[in-house]
Amino acid sequence: MIELIDTFPDVNVDPAEYKRLLGYPPERVLEGRARELADLTRAWYAKNGKPWVYARQVETLQIINGSILIEGTTFSSPRLQKTLQEAEAHSAILVAVSAGPELEREAQQCWADEKPDEYFFLEVFGSAVVEHLTTMTGARLCAWAERDGMAVLPHYSPGYPEWDISQQPELRGLMKSLPAARGVEVMESGMLRPKKSLLAVFGLTRHIDRVRKLSDLIPCENCSFSPCQYRRASYRRTRVPSETELLAIPSNKSEDVSSIAPALDHLAKYLVNIKALERWAGERLELKFHHDGTIDAMFRYEGTTCSNMGRALVFHYHVKLGRREEGYPIREQKCRPAPGDEGHRFMCRYMNNAEHLMTAIDHEKPLLGRPLNEVISWHRPMMGSGCYCEPEHRMHKWGLVLETIHFALVRWEKAHENDAKPVSPSPGIPGEGRGEGSRDSSSSLEDQTSNIQHRTFNVEKEMRPHPNPLPEYRARGSEGALIQETYKRERSE
Repeated sequence: MIELIDTFPDVNVDPAEYKRLLGYPPERVLEGRARELADLTRAWYAKNGKPWVYARQVETLQIINGSILIEGTTFSSPRLQKTLQEAEAHSAILVAVSAGPELEREAQQCWADEKPDEYFFLEVFGSAVVEHLTTMTGARLCAWAERDGMAVLPHYSPGYPEWDISQQPELRGLMKSLPAARGVEVMESGMLRPKKSLLAVFGLTRHIDRVRKLSDLIPCENCSFSPCQYRRASYRRTRVPSETELLAIPSNKSEDVSSIAPALDHLAKYLVNIKALERWAGERLELKFHHDGTIDAMFRYEGTTCSNMGRALVFHYHVKLGRREEGYPIREQKCRPAPGDEGHRFMCRYMNNAEHLMTAIDHEKPLLGRPLNEVISWHRPMMGSGCYCEPEHRMHKWGLVLETIHFALVRWEKAHENDAKPVSPSPGIPGEGRGEGSRDSSSSLEDQTSNIQHRTFNVEKEMRPHPNPLPEYRARGSEGALIQETYKRERSE
């Protein structure tokens, strides 16, 4: 059994991790005002911060009737339960970490004094401290477990995917020996006070070889503590899809386009309103067709946070599709904040634990390896808020993205059903050259699309005369019925 309380833990936050949380790219060197604020924040915390960590091994751990029982208290988390069962965990360690209330008070004072830059750097540093404390605690637990022939599993917390944040009070209640002076309070919403705190469960197993076979359960891959001597695998932030998740690419044999049946359901019943799909396909979606028949899609999502005064946020969705003959299999999926976006930092889940929210967003790849057409039969949440805090909200957004791509490609297929080799439009005249010119019915689909730089489909073009309408015009929404779809394609080299 292990129990520890450390009121003077190491808080030497990795500069690279702090820079990442601030939103800077890895290659960027902090300079000028940013460098000054980062240094001042670190110096202030070194002098005034009072972080602490707490850990205790539980006496009993059971999984009964689909529930997790920790010392008689019931918790419901399918994700955590699956991890514990697959690793055959026999026990668990409860952990609490906090950057302390001092940083939160100082940040609030900076905001009151109209110093938003200082406020932001303090807030982000608090998140970095919590991540660092969690990492270091995990490393200490790994060292203890290794000596006894055990392994520590990745930590999991209420508020993560498939564990409702409302169970924070029950988890806090099991930490009976946590001193009140260094405690953490759970509010009715499930949020913690101080907010730069974290409650977590680390599974514990004696089946070390079993854990090594479960790549998703290797705790080292979720741990950034680089000098750890107990490391079993390298640290990775993004899960790489396994070979079984990706469809094999068939031979690049040329086919007569006229012999290819539609790869998508042209009579699909979308969950998303058709008018919305039309608008998004024209204004938010870019499709790039490659010589090998694959397609890169980029969708721009615009939303708002559900708290913190509804701040605007923008995310970019990147989807790579296989060839049409294969049914457009989804080979890659990525969802990330758009370059320069700051709104996502004000989501409540981000401010509570940035790394785990962003990791969850990064790992969620619905329908990966499946044909695009399966989005039509995909059962997913019908509604979602503008933020990314909850799994159902994120799945709802992926549904919007994939249905928009499906809708756009159905239009493309319909436009090419009797057009074996479309001719590129003339510059400056939308739609000119559509269907004219010679055709070679034996040419491959790749040959037919590789020479197209762009193609524009217009409906009632007089209603939107400008090819790239001004923001004021776009904002009119339903006043303009025209939807213009521009598909950008790679020019043949």
